[in-house]
Amino acid sequence: MTNVVSLGIHILDILGRPVTHIPPGQNLAMLHEIRITVAGTAAGTSVDLAKLGAHVIAMGALGQDEIGNIVIDTMRRYGIDTTNLVRKPGVQTSATMLPIRPNGERPALHVTGANAELCYEDLNLDAIPAAQFLHYGGASLLPQLDGVPASRVLQFAKQHGLVTTMDMLGIERPDMLERIEPCLPFVDYFMPNIDEARMVCKLNDRKDMIKFFLDRGAGATIFKMGAEGSSIGTRDGETRIPAYRIDLVDTTGCGDGYCAGFITGLSMGWCAEEAARLGAAAGSLVATGLGSDAGIKNLDQTLEFMRTAETLPMTA
Repeated sequence: MTNVVSLGIHILDILGRPVTHIPPGQNLAMLHEIRITVAGTAAGTSVDLAKLGAHVIAMGALGQDEIGNIVIDTMRRYGIDTTNLVRKPGVQTSATMLPIRPNGERPALHVTGANAELCYEDLNLDAIPAAQFLHYGGASLLPQLDGVPASRVLQFAKQHGLVTTMDMLGIERPDMLERIEPCLPFVDYFMPNIDEARMVCKLNDRKDMIKFFLDRGAGATIFKMGAEGSSIGTRDGETRIPAYRIDLVDTTGCGDGYCAGFITGLSMGWCAEEAARLGAAAGSLVATGLGSDAGIKNLDQTLEFMRTAETLPMTA
């Protein structure tokens, strides 16, 4: 069984759908479904990885509150090792309320909470060498870990032979590049969505963006692009991977599912292109239900979907 350390943002999501408007005053709007899920670019990926058969070691910060208890209890039910999640006094566990629109869009009402308190000293580096992969999820929104501290963790992982992946949770800010750039020389696969990548590099042309991140040390770029599929960028050029045709319910956590599928593909010895197809399948399955833990049942189901589902056409 592959061991993956998933480090970074841990959130409890409260989702409801379909939300067409917020009722005025104290009026009531009726929904079809409300769920709570473990989410975030580390925790959501952890859950999907566990469903796909990996042994996951979670690293991150939670508050000493009931929300944190729910996160830990839920992750443990998926078989995730939560012993390296630290509980921070005086702050709540990060949480988000997500009113999901009928078209699957997801405006967010968010409390940063304990994620803002995660620091280098909280991390048990001794747990890393036994793993084969380190996934850093949430770059640019972990203020005490981003930049040089995170680069030290990634460098440590590389020194011990791990494959490293990095995803973002992008809210535009002027210092995004300085939070990301120190990490890139120690990242095998930099995996933001295309809008997050643009926020960092301030470029629009995809090939220019690929060069920008490769020139700063990333081993490869993987840009997630929704219905346009995804892009793998290396020194040898760009490869495009199509998205799958689905009945869209909610886009929450699709990127986390993609990262989980991609890491799972690599763990089976696949090349990056084939691993990205599994990533696309996992991300697409997540979008068929409400919340970041929806859609994916297990590896066999995801592989069957990858083999049989119709793909969407791609533009240039």
